[in-house]
Amino acid sequence: MYKWILPSLSEILAENQSSVAECSPAKAERQWRVSLAATEHLLLNTLAAASRDTTQGLVLAAPAPLFSQPKLTQSLQTVTFTAKPFNPLALMPFQMPDAIASVNEEIAPHESVLPLLPADPLGTEQFCLVFTDKFRLVLVLETHKNGKKTFSFSFEPEVVQQAWRSLGARVMLANPEFFARLDALVQKYSPVAPDCRIMVQFSQLLLQELTEAEETKDSLLGTGDKEDKENNSCPIPKAQSPNPDVELLQAFAHEVRTPLTTIRTMTRLLLKRRDLDASVIHRLKIIDHECTEQIDRMELLFKAAELETTASAKSSKAQLTPMSLDQVLQQSIPRWEQAAHRRNLTLNVVLPQQLPTVVSNPMMLDQVLTGLIENFTRSLPAGSHIQVQVIPAGDQLKLQLSPQFGCKDSSKATIPATPPIRKALGQLLMFQPETGTISLNIAATKHLFQAIGGKLIVRQRPHYGEVLTIFLPLEVSSKQKSGVKC
Repeated sequence: MYKWILPSLSEILAENQSSVAECSPAKAERQWRVSLAATEHLLLNTLAAASRDTTQGLVLAAPAPLFSQPKLTQSLQTVTFTAKPFNPLALMPFQMPDAIASVNEEIAPHESVLPLLPADPLGTEQFCLVFTDKFRLVLVLETHKNGKKTFSFSFEPEVVQQAWRSLGARVMLANPEFFARLDALVQKYSPVAPDCRIMVQFSQLLLQELTEAEETKDSLLGTGDKEDKENNSCPIPKAQSPNPDVELLQAFAHEVRTPLTTIRTMTRLLLKRRDLDASVIHRLKIIDHECTEQIDRMELLFKAAELETTASAKSSKAQLTPMSLDQVLQQSIPRWEQAAHRRNLTLNVVLPQQLPTVVSNPMMLDQVLTGLIENFTRSLPAGSHIQVQVIPAGDQLKLQLSPQFGCKDSSKATIPATPPIRKALGQLLMFQPETGTISLNIAATKHLFQAIGGKLIVRQRPHYGEVLTIFLPLEVSSKQKSGVKC
């Protein structure tokens, strides 16, 4: 009987650690997420400021890319391993099977996707290997046959090196030439013991993330230290699942986002080829756009689920900074117009001559606004017109979305606009039967805008339909500049 001889990464860590306890899937996944968040912050803090073309590290991950911060994607080379590789022949039926080899030859090290064999035990693991000049790190989340999960990590240079040797052996079997290039990249970052300050910094970040996770749990359960002490004589049984809707939505968003990310990565690699027909390039661009749109939607759903906790909302508000709304709108408006055009709608944006500086979350504002307009366009009938108006309103900036349903005939009575039919799906989602669209409900959407320092007001007006108004706070200096000079 065939037996897999290459060890998995979890086996390597288990051999080098005194004990690795199995636990519930939810607890192990929480440890994985918290450690990834701490790793992301550690990388952001330790990577030097450099140009986009400067590579400062290597990340080997499965089953999908793990870091989305622009600074990290520009500074780190990433190789993603997946047990369900995307088949390039599905988009290139006119090419011979050796096209797969040529695709692999053109894969740049910073955006590679490599397959795992179906029998490989790594197919049941999520892992992340980080190589930089400052430290090496391996994190592994293993799923056992009994449904339990185990999370483990190590900064030990020898453990990370063993993990790479096991992973590299798999690459060498599938693609020896690519292994040579990848091994050279790994060896570029020498396996030295990490500075004690790196370890302390990671521990502090880990404790910070764990504290927020515990605050999240307490806020959802409605219990705290004071209540526990007062009720120790008759403890209240805690619910096994704090909020099933939140956990279900997070799992759903993750399961959809992971394969879409792999498809988009492979699509962008194919677009780098110079021997593709124009019609194939056009179809690949459509696939890339659709994947990006759905990935953004899933990230928004995931963020909304996180914000259903007091700790997460507090963390998001801590990231509010003064930012240029003009720059965001220049990037966003073409996408809004494209979304309206795809649904046979027209969109007009009215802006003031000069946009003041607002205080918000730069990473989330564009995503939240685009998600809101996407949902808004889905609720309107074809032929409608949307007006987006941005005007100052005291110490805030007002952004209003209002629909217009074609030209009005003055000789006939105006028919009131009919609001779209919406059905609730749990506490966070709603479903529109006419379009088959699932989106965040109004309460969850308002919560998102609160997290980025804004406010969303939804009004149903006769003859106009649903009107959405967003308020964003202005920077103090911007308000002072608009005042009267002495």
